[in-house]
Amino acid sequence: MSFRWRICWVGVALLMAACSKPEPQPEPAAEPAPAAAAKPAPEPVETDTRPVIVAFGDSLTAGYGLEPGLSYADFLQKQLDAKGYHYRVVNQGISGDTTDGGVTRVAEAVRLKPAVVILELGANDGLRGLPVESTAANLTEMVDAFQKAGAKVVLCGMTLPRNYGQDYIRNFEKVFQELTKSHRLTMIPFFLEGVATRPELMQRDGMHPTAKGTEKVAGTVLKYLEPLLKK
Repeated sequence: MSFRWRICWVGVALLMAACSKPEPQPEPAAEPAPAAAAKPAPEPVETDTRPVIVAFGDSLTAGYGLEPGLSYADFLQKQLDAKGYHYRVVNQGISGDTTDGGVTRVAEAVRLKPAVVILELGANDGLRGLPVESTAANLTEMVDAFQKAGAKVVLCGMTLPRNYGQDYIRNFEKVFQELTKSHRLTMIPFFLEGVATRPELMQRDGMHPTAKGTEKVAGTVLKYLEPLLKK
């Protein structure tokens, strides 16, 4: 090997050794001095002291397919404000939720200490063909929990497309009617009253209202809600 090539290989070897040399590790940080026992964080202060109305439901409450601020609960807040009612509407709608799901999150709603709960659940149970007995049991459990917490409950009645069969539809509708009687609730006979049959107020899926539709739904809800409110 020529002297020139030996010099090249020595250079390569030195370069590889330099690349493989471990980087110097930083000195470990000194252990912090033991701190005094931390005081528990103060409870968050709620600045809005208005009584709470919880809109508790599924996609019809959540405002599925709409821009934020266009759910029926948002319009209901505006309508309450315009009429001089000092209440705060909290939207607890979850798209796709069934009455089973509603039962699992009742405690979250109860923690808000609502004055009124607008209970809009059950449609997804019916659309999935779930047993009406389980729907009735779940709705009853939710109503019991809300009433025990001191809330008034507005129950939103539902129906189903005609192809679900006359018997199933009749038994499904009876769930809402019988619960209203047994627990002395305020009931909206059909949540989408005046909206579901008007294509211009429904989204292309035929299941969810447009923004104009949710505004009309809010007006329907307010009609049944208003006798329970104080100015």
